[in-house]
Amino acid sequence: MKCCISPIQKARLAYAPKLPSALRSGANVVCKEGKKMKPFADEKKIKERFPNTSNMPLLQFSAGSGATLKKPVNVGVILSGGQAPGGHNVIAGLFDGLKSLHSKSKLYGFKGGPSGLVDNKFVEITAGFLADFRNTGGFDMIGSGRTKLETPEQFDKAEINCKALGITALVIIGGDDSNTNACLLAEYYKAKNAGILVVGCPKTIDGDLKNEFIETSFGFDTATKVYSELIGNIERDANSAKKYWHFIKLMGRSASHIALECGLRTQANITLISEEVEAKKQNLDEIVTIIADSVARRAANGENFGVALIPEGLIEFIPDFKVLIAELNDLLAKDADAYAALPSNEKKAEFILGKLSKKSAAVFASLPMEIKMQLTMDRDPHGNVQVSRIETEKLLVELVKNKLADWKKAGKFGGKFSTQTHFFGYEGRCSMPSNFDADYCYSLGFNAAAIIRTGKTGYMSSVRNLTAPAEKWIAGAIPLTAMMNMERRHGEDKPVIRKALVELDGAPFRKLSSKRAKWAVETSYVYPGPIQFFGPSEVADITTITLALEKGK
Repeated sequence: MKCCISPIQKARLAYAPKLPSALRSGANVVCKEGKKMKPFADEKKIKERFPNTSNMPLLQFSAGSGATLKKPVNVGVILSGGQAPGGHNVIAGLFDGLKSLHSKSKLYGFKGGPSGLVDNKFVEITAGFLADFRNTGGFDMIGSGRTKLETPEQFDKAEINCKALGITALVIIGGDDSNTNACLLAEYYKAKNAGILVVGCPKTIDGDLKNEFIETSFGFDTATKVYSELIGNIERDANSAKKYWHFIKLMGRSASHIALECGLRTQANITLISEEVEAKKQNLDEIVTIIADSVARRAANGENFGVALIPEGLIEFIPDFKVLIAELNDLLAKDADAYAALPSNEKKAEFILGKLSKKSAAVFASLPMEIKMQLTMDRDPHGNVQVSRIETEKLLVELVKNKLADWKKAGKFGGKFSTQTHFFGYEGRCSMPSNFDADYCYSLGFNAAAIIRTGKTGYMSSVRNLTAPAEKWIAGAIPLTAMMNMERRHGEDKPVIRKALVELDGAPFRKLSSKRAKWAVETSYVYPGPIQFFGPSEVADITTITLALEKGK
């Protein structure tokens, strides 16, 4: 036991996560095969790339006899990508599931993410070692990383390392890219009869890894509750001080699920949704006008304060910005050295302007120098702009301020506009998991042990019916290839697990849309408060508004 822990940490270590009834007798389950699952799209190309792991059946589990196996099972586990609350409980569930199969089964954690598998950096996860991490946040048990597993050389090194430890299965805990790599690994090992199964688990706080059989990715519940508590605190402060508009950027590069959930939970005055901006082809001025209109109308009611929620990836969904960013990506890939050698920001901006199309140059020229420089910062490993480092919230503040100044000159605005800006990101990634995420993650891990018991490879752990009590959750597995399509990346068609964006005809967005006009003008704030770990189920075990609406609750 760690020497210094808080009372709440001590209580969380003692929490016993709930399991679906199918898993309560152990991981030696009865497996029923369902319909064969075609790829999400690009069926022919996916089948060509994954001949051994395509067109596999959906799996559903029911309780087994509780019998143990004659031989122990050795398994490796990897945490991949960014942190998400509940990762430790996936490992705890996997450990307990393996021990239910045979008391001498072993679990090895590869340290630092996928690179640990290739570089043979590992730790054996024992009951004593695991005890300090149950129901805790973070990935610090074994660490994580963003190394991609995609080359035969990596796969072969991993195979050698696994066989040295007697490992016959790997569990990869990650998002869409990590599970795409898990599928590549599963296909490679199955094609050569390596004797190593590969199972994925759905992780991302962004909420964009979901479908009919993966109702939510783990960590989304906890992260959105953490952010909503903070937003609620700010709303209450705004309603108390009555002098600031707070512009809050929230995580979510490719999808706006976090902003949508937090908007529904807190009833902020403005909640921007990137997918809507793209669908309606809204330009930057239209977005600014929407916010400025709310500011002006609230000011007319004597309320010179408010809260606006902004998705992290918004800027990439604005049509004219999308074109600008694509041009910048190409330009900086070709002329990175020449650009870096320029002596000042002014010279750099001038260099960029001279190489952009006329339309993109006009957009770039309209931006504050600070945003210009953020748009041209070093790219990520995929060659894309690092949107988390672009202060979109500050850009919008500046442009709304300018528009309101113009309106004031024209006699259309007589209020005040003072602002505060925030970015909530890391605050939510390593929080103690909510009861829902603690239970869900533990079930996903235990369920992964059940998948391994069936001898199946190339599957993702699936636990669904999540708005029901945990004993009624449905345990099973979905083929990784069933979630795949082809995307153009670095000039090549590559198989990837499709990201689930906010559906504008879905119940959660329709709910937000129906309330926007009211919330934009009225002070309708809800103060969710902190995550509750104890108390009645409707308080302590409640899941997201998004999931409830999607399930018709």
